[in-house]
Amino acid sequence: MSALLVVEHLSASIGGQQVVEDVSLTVPGTGVTAVLGRNGVGKTSTLKAVMGLINRSGTVTFEGHRIDHEHTHRIVQRGIGYVPEDREVFGGLTVAENLRLAVRGGTERRELVEELFPDLVGRANQKAGTLSGGQQQMLSLARVLINDNKLLLVDEPTKGLAPRIVNEVATALEEAARTVPILLVEQNLPVIERLADDVVVIDAGTVVHTGKARELLADEEAVHRLLGVGTEPRAEVAP
Repeated sequence: MSALLVVEHLSASIGGQQVVEDVSLTVPGTGVTAVLGRNGVGKTSTLKAVMGLINRSGTVTFEGHRIDHEHTHRIVQRGIGYVPEDREVFGGLTVAENLRLAVRGGTERRELVEELFPDLVGRANQKAGTLSGGQQQMLSLARVLINDNKLLLVDEPTKGLAPRIVNEVATALEEAARTVPILLVEQNLPVIERLADDVVVIDAGTVVHTGKARELLADEEAVHRLLGVGTEPRAEVAP
């Protein structure tokens, strides 16, 4: 299958400090591609560089078009939805207002959002800043899923969430992936095992491994070497 997103020799910096050295990866037109790595190796910065949120060089091609010199709003208009690590909902606005602001025009997937996040439906008039961390994550996901995007970039969606909420987020991403490919940064390996088809491992700002998710996770030595994760049993994420 031809690649939807192709990143070649991507470098990026923040405040003059190099945060991505040389990243090359591809995202196919279906499924979930997971970006893994220890903390601070450049995973989040890679997503920000693709979105044009930080200074970058290299080549980023989406649907055959170069986007590495485009502004973020133009990249979003092309159909790339971005869920940032820190959620970044508008705390002073209601849930409904957050969703209305996210709509770009065209086809709204409001029924999907309401199906995946019924708790948000009952909180439509509640200020987003008063939601729990898990509810804010749901709202952040809902803001991209309400649009008919061609690709989602999702950064650490389960970070700091209770196990029950992790399952709900994983279920939402699993459902979304049936219709839109996802480039996912995630540390929770059971979530990766459940969702991801392919993995890209980053270390020190460059790619050190690519392959199938299940093959990597089945290799305890490789998981420990590449991710610094021990081989003790991991908590399961319910399907």
